[in-house]
Amino acid sequence: MTAVNGRNRCRRMEGGRGALLCAALLLVSGTSQAQPQRGPGEPVDAAARAKMVERVAAVLNETYVFPEVAKKMEAALRQKLKAGAYEKLSNSAELANALTRDLQEVSKDKHLRIVHAPTAPPGLDPKAPRDAAADERERRELASINFGFEKVERLAGNVGYLELRGFMGAELAGETAIAAMNFLSHSDAVIIDLRKNGGGHPSMVQLITSYFFEKPTHLNSFYIREGNTTQQFWTSAHVTGKRMTDVPVYVLTSPRTFSAAEEFTYNLKNLERATIVGETTGGGAHPVKPHFLADVRLMAVVPFGRAVNPITGTNWEGTGVAPDIQVPADKALEAAHLDALKKLRGKAKDDQRKQELSWSIQRVEALATPVTLSPEVLKSFAGRYGTDTLLYENGSLWYQWRQDGPKIRTVPMTADTLMLDDGMDMLRLRIDKDASGKVTALTALYANGGTEKSPRSSN
Repeated sequence: MTAVNGRNRCRRMEGGRGALLCAALLLVSGTSQAQPQRGPGEPVDAAARAKMVERVAAVLNETYVFPEVAKKMEAALRQKLKAGAYEKLSNSAELANALTRDLQEVSKDKHLRIVHAPTAPPGLDPKAPRDAAADERERRELASINFGFEKVERLAGNVGYLELRGFMGAELAGETAIAAMNFLSHSDAVIIDLRKNGGGHPSMVQLITSYFFEKPTHLNSFYIREGNTTQQFWTSAHVTGKRMTDVPVYVLTSPRTFSAAEEFTYNLKNLERATIVGETTGGGAHPVKPHFLADVRLMAVVPFGRAVNPITGTNWEGTGVAPDIQVPADKALEAAHLDALKKLRGKAKDDQRKQELSWSIQRVEALATPVTLSPEVLKSFAGRYGTDTLLYENGSLWYQWRQDGPKIRTVPMTADTLMLDDGMDMLRLRIDKDASGKVTALTALYANGGTEKSPRSSN
């Protein structure tokens, strides 16, 4: 499982889960201070290449989650070295890339990789003194991206939407997460967008998931090779704010959805608590630990454990999480939103609520399959309709509800129905025609089902 941080956080965690996850916290990410300093690499000769293979093989045999696979990877590297596969690689960065490729070819493990590291990344030594300044820099860095909480909003039909770009540790991002979940708490359905989420910390997976279950629920376990131990993860008995135990949940995925984001998706899917929409995820289920190999200036990022789902008994490593509704990732939001609205309408008992949901469905469907009307057609709609006016200007049709009122751009929904691009969607316009096709009136359509017809008075 990818985690995002780390410099001194391992030194702040003691016992239990902290001991288990300390190494995973040092994994690289876009914001991690534990990343090695990458560069063009350094010259290597035959002896250096052999030593690099030797050191990588040793750390794999010592720590990789599957000992038998570690042996196979070692054999593959030695065979390639002997066959001269690395002879043309004259610098360490190129060789590190080749070793990563060859190791992943055997293991199919996307978390496993070797990178050039001229110096030891900070924060790898759990015994080093705590660096308060580094902690504060890390906090500010993560705060500058809002701890991965990219967007939270209310969509049409009272559907809540959260776009989450990373699962930051709950000790840093918990306050932001709680605020986001409380914003969503009155939604009739919730969509969580993980299409650009590369992973993070299991504590945030646990925190967010806890809002969707009433009773403590077993989410996942991690088996750790060292010590032959297993750590379970359950939803929290307490959350700050309102739980959403009966609210339909949708999770949006793409091939970029990886690691902790996949755990979140996999957990909810197997607990039958969410509908997954989009594309199959990346397929990385192993927590990792970075090893700095100082003598060969390499960083080996090695999976040391594996996720074990309590329902399936396995995980998503190498396969990813398949969606329940398979659509291209860039269409996933519209698909999830429509599915949610239609299911909410099907369960609605109040006629007014059904009308509101139908109104929202029409808008989402129109935006998902845009209608384009020719300039000639738009011009034929222009004219005065009582106190209302339609104006054709700059290639668009504009609505003005009185002569001194503001102009609002219209967006075609169908061949004769227009939405207003005002961010409110309380009013739509229908162009009425006679049998010959001549425009005769403009009918205002309201979200509550009401209508108001205005005959055309001039072109």
